[in-house]
Amino acid sequence: MSNPVVIKNRRASFDYHLLEKYVAGMQLTGSEIKSIRKGKASLNDAYCIFRKGELWVKNMHIAEYEQGAYANHEPLRLRKLLLKKSELRKLEKKVKEKGITIIPVSVFISERGFAKMEIALAKGKKTYDKRESIKEKESKRALNRLLKRH
Repeated sequence: MSNPVVIKNRRASFDYHLLEKYVAGMQLTGSEIKSIRKGKASLNDAYCIFRKGELWVKNMHIAEYEQGAYANHEPLRLRKLLLKKSELRKLEKKVKEKGITIIPVSVFISERGFAKMEIALAKGKKTYDKRESIKEKESKRALNRLLKRH
């Protein structure tokens, strides 16, 4: 049962330097997992916060499930991320440093059928860093075009 559903945060690597990546489980309702399996989720404005020693993802949009009548979920609700205690402590310590945050990079379905979220410790890029990223991408594209012609 391979499920190729991968929902990516395209702006993550453009807006942030990704320092360390982790894979976390997610606490979801039935209608949420069904929507994710259909690919109806977005990580565009999502970010992670700590509350009482637990990690939560905020502003992750999961569209309401079409067949979920009265038992449907709220699209932008807070969702708990499941990590080992040692990982949570390490992340919480790092987030207290200036300029470091945790952002969701992607959501995927594991081999066992569970929804997992790849999160990353990130440091915001300055505008000149972003311009540098754009220049790198454009030069790679130009190089690939030249190589394909010859």
